[in-house]
Formats: sequence, structure tokens, C-alpha cells
Amino acid sequence: MSIKPIYLDYAATTPVLPEVMASMEEALSFEACFGNPHSAHDYGTAAAEIVQGAQRDLADLLGAAPNEIIYTSGATEANNLALQGAAYFYQQRGKHIISVKTEHKAVLEVLQFLERQGFSVTYLPVDSEGLIALQDLEQALRPDTILTSVMLVNNETGVIQPIAAIAEILKAKGVLLHVDAAQALGKIPVKVSELKAGLISFSGHKIYGPKGIGALYVQTKPKIHLRPLMYGGGQQQGLRPGTQAPFLVQGLTQAAKTVIQDLAEESTRILTLKERLWEGLSALSPNIQLNSPFSHSVAQICNVTFKGMDGEMLMNEIQNTLAVAQGSACNSTHIESSHVLRAMGIKQQDAHSSIRFSFGRYTTLADIDAVIKVFRAFYLHV
Repeated sequence: MSIKPIYLDYAATTPVLPEVMASMEEALSFEACFGNPHSAHDYGTAAAEIVQGAQRDLADLLGAAPNEIIYTSGATEANNLALQGAAYFYQQRGKHIISVKTEHKAVLEVLQFLERQGFSVTYLPVDSEGLIALQDLEQALRPDTILTSVMLVNNETGVIQPIAAIAEILKAKGVLLHVDAAQALGKIPVKVSELKAGLISFSGHKIYGPKGIGALYVQTKPKIHLRPLMYGGGQQQGLRPGTQAPFLVQGLTQAAKTVIQDLAEESTRILTLKERLWEGLSALSPNIQLNSPFSHSVAQICNVTFKGMDGEMLMNEIQNTLAVAQGSACNSTHIESSHVLRAMGIKQQDAHSSIRFSFGRYTTLADIDAVIKVFRAFYLHV
């Protein structure tokens, strides 16, 4: 029986927790609520109660109102609904959007689509540590700017952007703010009142929940309007029609409860792992560079450049032992180097020789020591 590689790709996806699976199974049973939550009979009512209860609980966890939570198939759909929905609804005010060069492709490709529809997009640069400059944002604002999209936690580096400060600047100009928080929930505190963003995207499978479920927070005071992407039965205030899946909604909420409850303890434990990994790797060569500054990145992501190494050779050497990534999972089939690292000023060759290590609930110190051992052996033979 072959031994599986050590899993250090939690930023790509997480395993579903046992308590999450149990909550989903309960919501699937004949006795509980397998019915259509939009049906008027008892089976439908039972299913609707599960959805509404989970929605209330998730809203409480985020500091939102239940009617501000719109369920989607994941953060990608939530990003599309937020960006396209807001752009089309408010286009009479203007057609200028601001974002950041290091955003996830689920934001960047939506914006590129909107550019083809006649919208104008300004992509803000970042510094060598992955942060935008607030003065760059202020200078990019125009009278026709209607929307800005900035990721809270970067999926490749773990860098945390100053969303609250960004929101204050935009509020003064009457510009909407969308935040992709898929990598933030469960890693840092996420409260809508503190972020002050009107639109926030979440994903279930990044927080030990099921794939196929996510959510979009849509502020109601003052109310933000969106044009829906789809039309059908008018469910979810007409913003996301279709039959809701109680077991997925239940799974998302249970996952959020668990990661938020354990956030402080897990973040402290995982920070120890990140520190241990960096201490071990940095001792191997002065040409190993950290791209996830400890001062403003989450503990769960550690992006490292192995300067002078052939990226393909490096990955081939470790792939049977370690499950890691060279960028986001969405780009894993592409040979091109990370657009995030290149935006940080890292040369293309070095970006191609970079690895994202991401840690989670099942990562141990023994795993980290094994990783260091693998790279120590690699450096001894090159």
C-alpha cells in the first residue's frame, strides 16, 4: 500500500470535518428534511427550517442580518454575482472599477469580461510585500468609479490587505467595496461591521465544509442592489434562483461555526508550524526567500522562493512526498509563473521556483520536520 504525500495544500481545499458530515447527513435523511425547502407541505417546511436556521446562525457568526446572506455554489459564483451584479446595476453612475493585480482569477477574469463589455478597470500595484498603497487607491478614484474589489487574504501568499482603511476611503467617495474573503474565514476574525465592505464572498470548501456551497454577503443598510446573473423561480430575493440544498447550507454553517470557535487556538498552533518551517528552510540556503511576511500574512500560508532552482525539477522531486502548490489550484495546470509573485516584483524564473505551503487542522510538527528533511536532502544533492 503506497503512502500518501504529506498534505500541505489547505489553501486549495480542506477535508470535510466529521461534525460537518454529520450535520449534512442529518439534513439529507427522510426523517429530517430531504424535502424541497420551497414546497408548502410539511416536508418542505422542515427543509426550509433547516435553511433558515443555518442562515441565521451564519449571519450571527459574521455579524450580519439573515437576509444579507445569499447562498451560491462557491466563492467564484459569489464573486461573479457581486462584480457583474453591481457593475450592471450601477452602470448609469459610471463604468470605472478598481481592483488589485494580485487578485484571484475568479475576480480578475470577471473584470476582464466586464472590460470587454465596455467597463474600464484600474489594477492597483502592490509593493514587494504584497500590500497596496492607500495613496494609489485614492489617486485611482475617478468621478465615474462605482466599484472596487480587494481580496482580504491572498490565496497564494496569505498577505492581509487593510480592508477597513480601504473601506473608509471608498465610503467618503460613495464607491462600493467588494471583498473576496474565501481565504480569510477561519484564519482571521471576519465581521462585516469591522470590514465595512458592502459585498463579501465566502466559500465552504476552504473552511472544512463541502464543495459546491458558498455565500455572498449583500449589505442592506444602506441597501446594495445587484442585477442577478440567472433568472428562475425568484428564490433568495431573486438574486440567486433555484432550489436550495439544505444539506449544503447546513454543512457551510457547521464548518463556519467550528473554524470560528477554534480560530484563536488553531492560529497560534499553526503559526508555530509556519515558524518551524521557515526556520528550517532558511537555514538551508541564503537563496531561499519568504514571500509571506509574518507581520501581515495569515499563519496558514507560507510562500517560499527557491532562487536558482528549476521549478519543474523541484516539483518533480518532491511531488511523491509532499502535496504542495506552485500557485493557486486554479492555475495548477498552467506552466506560467504566479501573477501574484510577479506583481510583487519577483522575477518570472524565481516565481516559477516558488512553492506555497498551506497548513491546516491535521498538519503536525512531525509533518513540518519531514518537509524540512525532504528539502535538506534535495539541497545536498544539487
